[in-house]
Amino acid sequence: MDVQVKKIEGSWDAGYALHKHTLSSVYLGVDEWGHDRFDNTRSEPGEALYKLKYQSDWKQVELLAAQVRETLLPLFGKIGLIVPMPASIVRARQPVYELAHALGRLTDIRVFDEMIVKAPALPGSPALKNLYTREQKDAALSGRISINECITNEGCWNALLLDDLFDTGATMDAVCQALRTYRKIKNIYAAAITWK
Repeated sequence: MDVQVKKIEGSWDAGYALHKHTLSSVYLGVDEWGHDRFDNTRSEPGEALYKLKYQSDWKQVELLAAQVRETLLPLFGKIGLIVPMPASIVRARQPVYELAHALGRLTDIRVFDEMIVKAPALPGSPALKNLYTREQKDAALSGRISINECITNEGCWNALLLDDLFDTGATMDAVCQALRTYRKIKNIYAAAITWK
């Protein structure tokens, strides 16, 4: 898989993404239902992620997890646990959780998919993906992220936050700030499949 790793900035100790999601997008006009149409060219990780999220092509999970293991994990210190980012859309199977568990199997690193608790938005609030500025997203996330202190053994570990698409980093920053309050977490690393 062709990757072009980029450093992603935020309140974590180090962070990287595999590739830009969409390399080019050409407007094709409006379809018969009144929707804008585009001819998108995606990177290889972007196309695999698109197939996973929007075509339920679950065989992409292992390919993407293997690429994260091969390309991004060597850029971090020793990782003690994997924390998938909370989903913004409810699905029967959550792609980021599936990716985290596949990465956990490949690396023998435990996944804590219930550590981050994201409270629902207030009724009538716009979806986070429909907000465009960092300030709007920060305000929408204020007070909504908390930690389920689910680690039962003694010690302190480096955590890998795993996400699919990195945009402004608002949600990842909010999760990182919450994780910093948990005495069981040492360094926090951030990994994303693609950036916007």
